[in-house]
Parts: sequence; structure tokens; C-alpha cells
Amino acid sequence: MQYLCNMITNELQSLLPAGFADAARVWVYQSSRAFIEKEEKEVNEQLYQFYSQWQAHGAPVKGWAKLLFRQFVVIIADETDVEVSGCSTDSSVRVIKSLERQYDVNFFDRMMITFLRNNKAEMLPFNQVQYAIDKGYINKDTLLFNNIATTKKELEEKWLVPLSDSWLAARVNIPEMQ
Repeated sequence: MQYLCNMITNELQSLLPAGFADAARVWVYQSSRAFIEKEEKEVNEQLYQFYSQWQAHGAPVKGWAKLLFRQFVVIIADETDVEVSGCSTDSSVRVIKSLERQYDVNFFDRMMITFLRNNKAEMLPFNQVQYAIDKGYINKDTLLFNNIATTKKELEEKWLVPLSDSWLAARVNIPEMQ
């Protein structure tokens, strides 16, 4: 399990932009469904258009955004030189809201929990997680997308964590032996 976690972490690090501070701010938006390949290309193009022109009080923001695992829009802002203001944060949310309308998805449903199963992001409503554990669909080692990461370092190291090491572990009953 640790090998898989390390492999995915290394793969994720290769997808993220180089030259961004560990403390760079991160926003993770989980879509209510996976995007198909054609949509993924369109979304990534729109995200590129956004972050390549992203500004805070007239100064360019060192930003990056991409659709990962076909389901998560990840936006990063390195505030080493230019801090992201409320207005520039609002502009990123407008992009997300636009994608919601364009693709008929929801990026703000915090009651959906996503796990990595068979190298694929799979969602479960929060109220069905215990049932999935009880039936053996997921277990303490199943990787959970921890969308509460707020920095690039947290994203790299703690975005995918075993269920037993996640915030969710305290909210469910995980059998000792699985």
C-alpha cells in the first residue's frame, strides 16, 4: 500500500508545476462526475487561459491550474511575489462556476467523498461510506482524496492518503482486521 501511495505521489509531483513554493496556495474543486477526454482537453485549455492572464491588483499572479484524474480542478497560486487578493480569488471561482454551467457538473458538493480504486477516482456520498466499509468495497488502506489540502506541499504529500490516516477515519467505524 505504501508503495502505491509513493508511486502516486511521485506521479502527482510530476504533474504539478515546477518552481512553485511549497507554501503556494492550493484550491481543489471536485467535480460531481469525471470528464471525458474531449471535455478534459477543453477544461484544461480554459484553465490555461485563466491562469496565464490571472492578476491581483494589476500584477500577474504566478498561477497554474489543471484537471487531474479527470475529476479535480486544482488551482495553485505562488504568492512569493504577488499575493492573491479577494478579487483575484473571486475570478478563479467565476471560472469554476462557468465550468459548472458549461459541463453540467457541481464542484461544490462537499458531501461526496472520492476514493482511488483500481487507479480510478470513485465517488461515494458521505452517508454511504460506512456501508461501503461494512461491505468491503473500501477498507482502511483505500486511498482517499483529501481535498482540504491548502498548500502545494500538502497537495503533494497528503492529497491521497489511506482512509485510516484521513480526517474521515474519526467519522467512521473501521474494523481492526481487514
